[in-house]
Amino acid sequence: MPDYIYLIENRLSPSQQSALQTIREVARDAGMTVFLTGGAVRDLTSGSPVRDLDVSVQGNALELKHKLEQSGAAIWGEDEASHTLFARFRGSVRVEVSSTRRAEFPKPGQPIYHPASILEDLRRRDFTANAMALSLNEGSYGLLMDPLNGVADLEARLLRLASNYGFLEDPIRLIRAVRLRARLGWELDEKTSVRFDNAKEEGVISKISPYQRGYEVEEIVHEEDGLKILKALEADGWMKHLCAAWTGEKADVEALESMRDILVRLQMQGVNPDPSAAQAQLLTAKLSAKDLAALKKLFVRPGFVREWETQEERAKEVGKRLSGKEAATPSATWTLLTSADPEGVLWLGLTSKSAAIQAKFNDFFTVWPEARQKIPYAIMQEMRIAPELEGYQDLLRSIFFELIDGRLTTEEEIRQFLEPHSPPAPPPPVSIRRTRSKKSADKGREVRDEIDEDEAEEGRVGLDEDSEDEESEEDHGRRELVARVIAPIIPDAVLLPSSAAFEDANEEEPAPEPEPADAESVPILRDAKPARPSKTPMPPKPKREVAHEPAVKAPSQKREAVAADAPTKSAGKAPAKSASKASPGKTVGKTMKKPVAKPSAKVASGGKSSASAASKAKPAMKKSSLKLVAKGRSAPPKAAKAIAKPKSAKGVAKPAVKAKTASKVVAKANGKAKLASKAASAKKKR
Repeated sequence: MPDYIYLIENRLSPSQQSALQTIREVARDAGMTVFLTGGAVRDLTSGSPVRDLDVSVQGNALELKHKLEQSGAAIWGEDEASHTLFARFRGSVRVEVSSTRRAEFPKPGQPIYHPASILEDLRRRDFTANAMALSLNEGSYGLLMDPLNGVADLEARLLRLASNYGFLEDPIRLIRAVRLRARLGWELDEKTSVRFDNAKEEGVISKISPYQRGYEVEEIVHEEDGLKILKALEADGWMKHLCAAWTGEKADVEALESMRDILVRLQMQGVNPDPSAAQAQLLTAKLSAKDLAALKKLFVRPGFVREWETQEERAKEVGKRLSGKEAATPSATWTLLTSADPEGVLWLGLTSKSAAIQAKFNDFFTVWPEARQKIPYAIMQEMRIAPELEGYQDLLRSIFFELIDGRLTTEEEIRQFLEPHSPPAPPPPVSIRRTRSKKSADKGREVRDEIDEDEAEEGRVGLDEDSEDEESEEDHGRRELVARVIAPIIPDAVLLPSSAAFEDANEEEPAPEPEPADAESVPILRDAKPARPSKTPMPPKPKREVAHEPAVKAPSQKREAVAADAPTKSAGKAPAKSASKASPGKTVGKTMKKPVAKPSAKVASGGKSSASAASKAKPAMKKSSLKLVAKGRSAPPKAAKAIAKPKSAKGVAKPAVKAKTASKVVAKANGKAKLASKAASAKKKR
């Protein structure tokens, strides 16, 4: 169904579609169903030009006569027996409106019609290719009805009888078969061809009725190439039965060729005349007046005969207007030729001998159409004048008229002419996309807010038992970090104990501070040179018993407060070995990557004087080196040398100063660990 709707909307001209719409409305108002039938469906489906329309209604078609006249159609004729109307609509559209019927043939060529359905009407037709219909009703628009499989014969380009006795019952089908074969170039199928020859030999053509005879004679002049059909019928001997006086020799062949040439050129410029009257005049140009009058009486459309007889007067009227002031300019001449009576324009262009009129026709056909190539589509697009704009086609027509009148020669004139038709520029698009800097600022603000929330939450949960367990773990890791940082600074004798010993020291009372020892008891390693750390494991050394070692002074209360407030990194990010599990030499070697001299036997044996001397002999370390040690990296060579080479007794720093320096290093390390912990917590929450 959609395919046939597409054919109706694209293969039919606008005038033909308008005529069908008018008939649909009239039939709907009368309560009748309407169908497009016969040759119109055949030509529409096969791709041939649709010259006229055949419409069937389920009801008496004669009742639609007055309503069709009121809608603007001209009734050219009617047939009471078959309930058929011959109408002509605007745009030179010929339509045949008939009632659906079935036929009985008591005698050859004398049908008796009865009202019937659309399917019965299709089965009583002449050939299967003509026995198809398209519904024009609401709800079934475009529906194809083909009870005799005419589509198959369309594809095969065959003419097949709808009834085995078609040529005997209605002999006029013999003439119709020749006419369709000459026009379409199709062939009769095998059985149909045999029946055609049999009917021709029997002479049943003499049984045709006067109405059928006049109908087929008139159809010759309505053909696209009437001379070709006339010669084909004459060759088969059928013209003797139709009109013996009318032959191909009576036609003006040269004028017919000129008429077809002018017709094509008019159609290219949008003028679509019906060439039937002009062709009828030229096909009978050499026929006597008596024979011509007899021929006109045979036609079943009296309205067409009147149009044929008045076409000369209508052509003169168009010529008079074309020579007057009404056509003073090219644009006015163009408007006149496209709006005047198209059949009169065709006959005027063919028969006029006026040089001025022929010059205007020549300009209309060749010169003025070239101005369409100069229409400034690029400038129109630049000025936002698009085909979707209302009145676009009228604007193109106005530009075309200005061009053929010799105006709009410069771009400035074109822009000035188009300015009133240019729509305003659209507002700039609103972008809701934020800039990257704003995004990063918002992201940073979100991170800071999350960090603040974490700090507040940590402050609120700090009183819970779980928070106490977490803080104990953080203290454990912090003390491990402190032991790792201070190990390279303080000699082996005063190294901090492990985390377990550290916790025991916090619980017990602090031991008295050891007295300083003499400088002479501390070995001076001036000539000690750094060596590359060996990858081989260090040999195990005898374990020292902590019970015989002197008690180490616990960190001050101030340092404990700072360490407790600063959250550190997790143990996986800042690993630190316990001082009790690793020997002093191994700890220094891993941390500083420099060898450290072993303590003397006196120091190793333990004692108050030895611890004091070792604390005094601890070399001073630069601030930058302390930073590197706090980060877990090796100190530069100069710093390592300073560590291995202690100063004299006079330059040895006091224990309080060393504790203060170590406290600063621990505070900085704890601060960095705190920042890293906050960032990790914020990332985890996201």
